[in-house]
Amino acid sequence: MVSFTQFCILYFYFIASVVSQVSEFISIDCGSTSNYNDPSTGLSWSSDMDIMKHGRQVTVENPNGNSMQFRTRRDFPSDNKKYCYNLSTKERRRYLVRATFQYGSPANVDAYPKFEIYLDATRWATVTIQDGSRKYVNEMIIRAPSDSIDVCICCATTGFPFISTLELRPLNLSMYATDYEGDFFLNVAARVNFGALTKDLVRYPDDPYDRFWESDLDRRQNFLVGVAPGTARISTSKNVDIRTREYPPVKVMQTAVVGTEGELSYRLNLEGFPANARAYAYFAEIEDLAPNETRKFQLREPYIPDYSNAVVNIAENANGSYTLYEPSYMNVTLDFVLSFTFSKTNDSTEGPLLNAMEISKYQQIAAKTERQDVTALNAIRNMSAESVWANEGGDPCVPTHWEWVNCSPTPPPRITKIALSGRNLKGQIPSEINHMEELTELWLDFNSLTGPLPDMSNLINLEILYSSLASFAGACRHLENNKLSGSLPLYLGRLPNLQALYIQNNSFSGEIPAALLSKKISFNYEGNPGLHNEAQRKLRFKLILGASIGVLAVLLILFLGSLILLRNFRRKMSHQKCDENGVKMLRITYCLSLMQCASLNISNIDFLFSSGNSTQPGTKQSTTCSIARGGHLLDEGVAYCISLSDLEEATNNFTKKIGKGSFGSVYYGKMKDGKEVAVKTMADSSSHLNKQFVTEVVSHNPIFLTLFTHSQFSELINHCMC
Repeated sequence: MVSFTQFCILYFYFIASVVSQVSEFISIDCGSTSNYNDPSTGLSWSSDMDIMKHGRQVTVENPNGNSMQFRTRRDFPSDNKKYCYNLSTKERRRYLVRATFQYGSPANVDAYPKFEIYLDATRWATVTIQDGSRKYVNEMIIRAPSDSIDVCICCATTGFPFISTLELRPLNLSMYATDYEGDFFLNVAARVNFGALTKDLVRYPDDPYDRFWESDLDRRQNFLVGVAPGTARISTSKNVDIRTREYPPVKVMQTAVVGTEGELSYRLNLEGFPANARAYAYFAEIEDLAPNETRKFQLREPYIPDYSNAVVNIAENANGSYTLYEPSYMNVTLDFVLSFTFSKTNDSTEGPLLNAMEISKYQQIAAKTERQDVTALNAIRNMSAESVWANEGGDPCVPTHWEWVNCSPTPPPRITKIALSGRNLKGQIPSEINHMEELTELWLDFNSLTGPLPDMSNLINLEILYSSLASFAGACRHLENNKLSGSLPLYLGRLPNLQALYIQNNSFSGEIPAALLSKKISFNYEGNPGLHNEAQRKLRFKLILGASIGVLAVLLILFLGSLILLRNFRRKMSHQKCDENGVKMLRITYCLSLMQCASLNISNIDFLFSSGNSTQPGTKQSTTCSIARGGHLLDEGVAYCISLSDLEEATNNFTKKIGKGSFGSVYYGKMKDGKEVAVKTMADSSSHLNKQFVTEVVSHNPIFLTLFTHSQFSELINHCMC
């Protein structure tokens, strides 16, 4: 009674879980125009009209079979884009994902399609249509990496890519667990129902998880050929206990093939191989063996050391007949052409038996675009959610990138460029953009962006930031749209790789960061009335001030130079100037004695006289200056020493007084050569007065000159002190 109770509890739990899973089935009829229930399975099917905006609905010509979901298909353009269906999942739950393709049999076809399908960023399969009437099935077993997955069709090499159906089936928690599911999907290569009664697939409702079990009676090229002689088909109507891990359907386990001559052999091609694989063999003893009968066998081909030496005794391994035994081969390397053979052992009375098998390739999970980049892109897409460009599906970078982004080539892909010029973006630039560290170009011009620039200080690789109203098309075009406001953040000047910043025709205000002006970047900020360049204003003031000082300095130098030139000119002219009677101006030098006169530099002296009483020139004096001979002034430009006797003779013993000074009188004289002179004398020749006399001559030249009032005398223009 206890065991029956436990059985009932397990049974009802199993039924409840199956019902719950069926409610989570996703079944999409691609190209259908309406939703419906399939009478053959009882499953609900949905049209893809509401979830797929690309491609076109096509009616399949001459479809094979009566299945409702293969009457239409959806064709997509043969271009460089991908077209993706997004399916909701629960993260870390296992699912079976299935895509089917039936092209139909049109009357005229040049080449059947060949294209790629991807699951997220992982290449799933190459779909090669060779028979238009055949249904091509691709299945993948996954542990969901997030709350949704994308199935994408792309990259046609011939014809147009298309799809007939897309299905998502949740699995029991124990099913298809592997040690590698964090890094690999299971790409189903074969799932075979041996000993099947018909060619029909076994699926839901016979399989609560709606797996496709192909009949071994479905003969096609390179599929289950090379059958060993003596292979027999057996079946039973008795229930088979399948409560283990993978839950193969009872209907599948009720049939089998037996090698009556001691061997079971098959050969089949495995698409996408050679590869590492997970293989499952399903055994259940569905014959009633006599007590002296045994069924023991081994895997002889391919030889796998860890598995081939093991002996399979179904009844013993499964603890009885009509009970599932499912050894799995966790990680084996298989060739494209798989030949396998089970052989009975020497002590076995019965040949080997096989109910079903599954082989799945480990499919390396490709890295998707960095999550923070995707989050930022989704935030940007929400700024223009109704636009066609904002509804590109799948991964932003793999297998082909969205038309408005560029991506890095190394995994995981990172967004390097966003080009959204004139894409009707509205609102503020999302703050999530600050996490796109590999971004090098950001083009947001010709939109309706508002608000301040967000923090983008983490974008250390950013080279171009273009958020103005202009876009490049040869020359710049200014367009009235963006209304970005606020001050320019200081971080803009600290971005190490920034080469171009275009923010013209917005509403920015405040001071431009000095670092932006000092960097060698292309910077355009025109059309922002509230934005001012304080550094440039200071620089302009400094330039004006410097230029003004320079001009003043030049003018001062020119003025001083002019004064010097004017003085020299006047001096030169004064040397040559004659009065109205032709009397030439003389350069007169006074000496205390003739001895002192001899030490003078006489190059600039025309007339030299002494206050001494001695009138006899010495030899030394004659070598220094020329003595006026007989009261005659000889050549011009030569200084002369004149004796007192010559002066007395010239002044007629100082008889004609023409003026008086502090130290004595000034007398008129006329030299023997006719030149007129004025001679000043001292009343007292003491040493003290001599010095004062000299001081007056040197320091009060203007006073001395005023004493010469006779109209025929020139002014004193030079003197020296000996």
